[in-house]
Amino acid sequence: MTPNALRSSSWTMPRLLELDLEPRPGAAVLEASLALAEGARKAGAPVVAIRVERPNVDEQPPGSGLAGAVAKTADAVVVKRSIGGFYGTDLDAVLKRHGAETLVMAGIMSNLGVESTARAAADHGYELVFVEDAMSALSGAEHEAATGLNLPRFGEVVRLSDLGWRTAD
Repeated sequence: MTPNALRSSSWTMPRLLELDLEPRPGAAVLEASLALAEGARKAGAPVVAIRVERPNVDEQPPGSGLAGAVAKTADAVVVKRSIGGFYGTDLDAVLKRHGAETLVMAGIMSNLGVESTARAAADHGYELVFVEDAMSALSGAEHEAATGLNLPRFGEVVRLSDLGWRTAD
């Protein structure tokens, strides 16, 4: 699926970005995620976006698409219909096709989507890096539990400014 295949009748701000998030608003997560994608691109790494859809509905609610800038940046888009990005999707096949061994993760709902995807990624044998300032949750406590307690068990938690990219040379 290409980003153009996701185009709906209008690009509205994705619903998740409009939620009351902590410790940072959705717009800040989006900005950091785009900077992360730019760094990946410069290092020659692929950018894979995961978009959520509600299962068993004929039409997704307005604002269900990716932010336009994310859709334009992504080399691949995976649509999930559960909390994590692996279950019932082709995410592992997409990552393998791109030769990914280490996943640098960001997103909204640090304690749900990011953490659930991280657990499955670890089960699939990927090395994991989490960009703390490119994530947020519904509460500061949920975000802190994810980034301070749970995600460090699966990989390294870093700030965007401290992220170092290795090239595949």
